[in-house]
Amino acid sequence: MPTPDLDAVCHTDGMSAYTGVIFGALHVIGGTQHIERFNATLRLRVAHLVRKSLSFSRKPEHLELLIWMVIHRDNASLR
Repeated sequence: MPTPDLDAVCHTDGMSAYTGVIFGALHVIGGTQHIERFNATLRLRVAHLVRKSLSFSRKPEHLELLIWMVIHRDNASLR
């Protein structure tokens, strides 16, 4: 059975707890800026991800559709 996840490189912020889980050359410190920027952009544009009491989706499908639309719009603006 193939295990592609075991060969994946993990970019972390350098916390010492990661050394017991991620070994050797697979652990790269840094490189998480683009992921953090994407998470911040989603939180900024989708109020549902910030606080449940202010705005919420009654169905998970609606939240998924809303996030998909935000990502699609963001990708379309990069062209």
